[in-house]
Amino acid sequence: MSTPPFILELREHVGHRLLCLIGVTAVVIDTDERILLHRRADDGRWSTPGGIVEPGEQPAAALVREIEEETDLRVLPEALVSAVMEAPHTYPNQDRVQFLDLTFRCRPVSGSARVNDDESLDVRWFDYSDLPAMDERIMRRIDHAREGAVGWFDPHSTGPWTPGVSPLPPAA
Repeated sequence: MSTPPFILELREHVGHRLLCLIGVTAVVIDTDERILLHRRADDGRWSTPGGIVEPGEQPAAALVREIEEETDLRVLPEALVSAVMEAPHTYPNQDRVQFLDLTFRCRPVSGSARVNDDESLDVRWFDYSDLPAMDERIMRRIDHAREGAVGWFDPHSTGPWTPGVSPLPPAA
């Protein structure tokens, strides 16, 4: 995956230390309720497309840009369905990151889904019942988009927040 220039500049100063970044993910669902996935070039796994919000960029605009760059598909973000601080991750080069991931349910508005850059090996539409094996966090994002529920996580829990239940600890 190509690293944005602003991150390369930061790495010159902080080395491999943990960077907290904002990521955006698209769960693109077409009129036949199929879900758009791309097979990532960096690890060969199927995933929902997305990327990193650059300084001064609005999250939804970053998402539209990333999806078009990766898949040649123009999308319309319809709803924010998940806001989750993911666990820290260490890349093979030892760079450490932690993403606040903002997941949007999107619908395609123009273009045809295809591999459009070097970040994807394949791009395809899948019926929900035929989704390939994917990481649990990717499936969680897809489920939030399909259910229309907004999800975030209680910092004192390992499970998802339940709608109607406060994510805050009880007042003392």
